[in-house]
Amino acid sequence: MERSLETQVSQAVDAWLRWLPRWEPATHRGRVAPCRRCLGSPVLSAAGLGADVPHGVQHGLSTRVKTIVDHAVAEYTSRNLPMLQAELDQQAARNRARSYRPAEGLEPEFEGLPLDPDPVPGQPFLFTLSGMADDADAGVPALPPLSEEAKAALRQEVGLADDYANMVGREVCAILLHHRLRIQGALAEYVEPQVEALLRELSEALDSPFDPTEPPPSGTVF
Repeated sequence: MERSLETQVSQAVDAWLRWLPRWEPATHRGRVAPCRRCLGSPVLSAAGLGADVPHGVQHGLSTRVKTIVDHAVAEYTSRNLPMLQAELDQQAARNRARSYRPAEGLEPEFEGLPLDPDPVPGQPFLFTLSGMADDADAGVPALPPLSEEAKAALRQEVGLADDYANMVGREVCAILLHHRLRIQGALAEYVEPQVEALLRELSEALDSPFDPTEPPPSGTVF
């Protein structure tokens, strides 16, 4: 029997809570572009994950919840929107024909993130994962073109799917409100101490930029 939406959200939060103790602050250079999945997400607002929560923590939950919405929309589409379903089936078959699919099969914490780091000026990459994926995609035949009538009908079905996704999303957000207390408790236990320690280390480094066991560089004025 199909699990209820409440059960699916509860299980997604449970999975996120089991992962959260393994989270650690990233030490690499941050990205310039914001995450389109998490920026302004009503799901994160409903869960109480504000802008002060590290993105890695946010992304792990928003991706799991997005999977629930995507599954509900897929079920609705398969039952009610035959033209859109046929288009999706063709696209899925085309994707399976690609020889290199680096964005598939990722853990929720990494799903939807850019495949490659931001480029550094003057230091070009020899190759990128996204570039290799594009090369593999170029060898797969394009989907057949649609008539104007088919395009209009497809746009209508896409609109219906979007409306359904918005409805499910609102229900999911309402359910997430009931999980706020345990989400906030986990943040206080696992995330906030690490962030505070990181800020403390940064503050100490700014107060004492040189190793106290070594003399400062020549010409340093105090």
